[in-house]
Amino acid sequence: MKALSNRTANFTDSVIRRMTRISNEYGAINLSQGFPDFAPPKAITDRLAEVAAEGPHQYAITWGAQNFREALAKKQEHFSGIKADPNSEIVVTCGSTEAMMAAMMSVTNPGDKVIVFSPFYENYGADTILSGAEPIYVPLKPPAFEFDGEVLEAAFKEGAKALVLCNPSNPSGKVFTREELKIIADLAIKYDAYVITDEVYEHIVYEPYKHTYLAALPGMRERTIECSSLSKTYSITGWRLGYVIASPEIIDRVKKVHDFLTVGAAAPLMEAVVVGLRFGDDYYQELKNHYTHMRSVFLSGLKNIGLKLTEPQGAYYVLVDISEFGYSSDLKFCEDLARKVGVGAVPGSSFFQEDINHLIRFHFAKTDEVLLKALDNLSEIRRKMK
Repeated sequence: MKALSNRTANFTDSVIRRMTRISNEYGAINLSQGFPDFAPPKAITDRLAEVAAEGPHQYAITWGAQNFREALAKKQEHFSGIKADPNSEIVVTCGSTEAMMAAMMSVTNPGDKVIVFSPFYENYGADTILSGAEPIYVPLKPPAFEFDGEVLEAAFKEGAKALVLCNPSNPSGKVFTREELKIIADLAIKYDAYVITDEVYEHIVYEPYKHTYLAALPGMRERTIECSSLSKTYSITGWRLGYVIASPEIIDRVKKVHDFLTVGAAAPLMEAVVVGLRFGDDYYQELKNHYTHMRSVFLSGLKNIGLKLTEPQGAYYVLVDISEFGYSSDLKFCEDLARKVGVGAVPGSSFFQEDINHLIRFHFAKTDEVLLKALDNLSEIRRKMK
């Protein structure tokens, strides 16, 4: 038989999802795959129960139900200051994963180059390759995860057509400053490039840091493709409701790509979550307080154990240095951690283009009970892992 696709020949399975399977195999506390273990807001689940009886149960408009898009446009304008036309500047997708893929396929051609900051969420490199484009990796240097403006400009000079920006960042928890975003914006304008943003953690930012929407900077509204989802904001990762916000010209193309990728997002779920999109500011403050508490519980515990870490500014992940344990493979370390210690983590090498084997990623979107149990297990890490 003829060979399969060269484009996907070097793909592996998702290391993040693999670590969930390994955690399940050993009965480990899963701090690898980033989904909460607490319920969504009751107002949303109550509305879902009503929708289960009354519908809708058939296809919505391909690019998203009208009331969903209108509610989303108002919410995003409130937080970003950017007014988006719900009919011509928004597409609802099956999660931010599809949003990123649709955006990438809408702006790149085979052979184009796309800048990706490293470390990066594992899908970004795959999205670029599946689109036939070539990734150019620009390092974010630990522990502050800052980039070198000259190195970034050199990447643009290679002819990059787009840049992928995750802010707040997974896995590092970095929140890009307005000054850093201005550098990115100025280079994108100078070299006539698009910026595809992944902003799923926009509401999970810790004091004193602030989230700045790149599209709100001068000259960036027309060349920014904002991708996000409701998964993290409303604790509904399994609902797979994402979206793309961009200029009408870009959205017209995204609509067509989206139509042929997935046809449309789930109509009952869009209807149920509209109530959440209409929440007031108090909900988002409570969300921030909740995650600030979980970060404090987990990071304080890690520090008490004596583990070295990089304190996240946003999102709900923390990178931990495992150099002291002497493993040459962070994947083997994570497998042993699940088996011997009973805690699941993700090897840092799955996020870095550079040869980095001394970091692992935990997530802390868990109840206090689960986090404290994980910390209790981790208190035995030196005895069980050396």
